[in-house]
Amino acid sequence: MKLQLAASAFALAIALSTPAAAQADLKSAVAADYDANLEALFQWFHQNPELSHREFKTAERLADEIEALGYDVTEGVGGTGVVAVMENGEGPTVMIRADMDGLPVKEDNDLPYKSTATQEDIDGVVKPVMHACGHDVHITSLVGTARQMAARKDQWSGTLVLIGQPAEERISGAREMMEDGLYKRFPKPDVALALHVSAGTPTGKVEVPLGIRASSSDSVDIIVHGVGAHGASPHKGIDPVLVASQIVVSLQSVVSRSIAPQEAGVITVGAIHGGTKHNIIGDKVEMQLTVRSNNPEVRTQLLDAIDRVAEGVAISLGVPKKLMPEVIRSKTETTPPTINDRKSAEFVRAALSDAMGDDVLHDQPREGMGAEDFAYFVTPETGVKGVYMNVGGTPEEDVEDAPSHHSPFFKIEPEPAITTGVEAMTTAAIALFNKE
Repeated sequence: MKLQLAASAFALAIALSTPAAAQADLKSAVAADYDANLEALFQWFHQNPELSHREFKTAERLADEIEALGYDVTEGVGGTGVVAVMENGEGPTVMIRADMDGLPVKEDNDLPYKSTATQEDIDGVVKPVMHACGHDVHITSLVGTARQMAARKDQWSGTLVLIGQPAEERISGAREMMEDGLYKRFPKPDVALALHVSAGTPTGKVEVPLGIRASSSDSVDIIVHGVGAHGASPHKGIDPVLVASQIVVSLQSVVSRSIAPQEAGVITVGAIHGGTKHNIIGDKVEMQLTVRSNNPEVRTQLLDAIDRVAEGVAISLGVPKKLMPEVIRSKTETTPPTINDRKSAEFVRAALSDAMGDDVLHDQPREGMGAEDFAYFVTPETGVKGVYMNVGGTPEEDVEDAPSHHSPFFKIEPEPAITTGVEAMTTAAIALFNKE
């Protein structure tokens, strides 16, 4: 009998040592973990969202969950950031990052666990809060991946670093973690991974772009100065509303006439405020812009063009030198483009295809120029290779009508999104650790 049991155990071990069996075991383990732990954890994160730089309870819960799995956890990195490290012998260092913050949006969907939370924002105003971009999926998937990697230490060797990043929605948290010594205080990764749930991608699918994943983003403020006067006597003043209007129109020529036709760029004036009454010419107009591009050269061109247009329009309308517009580039709401390292992305795509099936990969054109501050972890000067993937969040039959990210109606299917995310990230990480 003992010989028979030993033979059976040996046969089982041999079976599980095959790649297909190991992947089946991973899929089964992730599904069981979702039922036992991750579903409840996701709902807790969803019902307790917190705003950028205010992720106090979120960071504490995330740190507790990961520390319980045997990781060495540090909180308060770059504000509310969480860093977890697991050393497992010699080998490369792989980092996996998840962003934690919600948005100042009031949730308006039919989910039984929808958020009713409010929180004081960094501007001192109390606002409704919602996970309207799926970051609750990201941090739940990070915990799930942490559990699977800890349970499979015999399948990889090296150092695993997990990141809970604050303030992605203000595109500032990654930079602040780097400024707080992320790559000096903790093991510097050879490769950094991240995922984002996508309402526009079918569940069960994973996108791994081979190049550009997210555009650069820069917030720019323009303060247009003028000389106040009566609305019936415009010749006695300098109308900043007129100057600002001309600037708005002129800015639209920058992309079409200043950058190469094959390059992408966006300059959007998202807000314009000025004046107090129908018949009063004020002395100031404030404008808020967002600027997007896909490469550093175009980014510089666009930002410099804004300076040039603002000053040129003001001069053409007779604004004196002492009242030239002030163009202020945000030092915090700014990020370079996120560009996947092509060879690493190709390797991850192959690993996912081999392990999860050829049909797991999904490719579709980018529909906009959304930004992502994961870029700071993988800028060329860091020497860290980055791979950022999308994970489907909506059943295929509902994708066309799915509410967009940042919408109060936003919702995804958590079970397939989280389990696919955990399986894909665990598969990618183990493959990278074992890459020759």
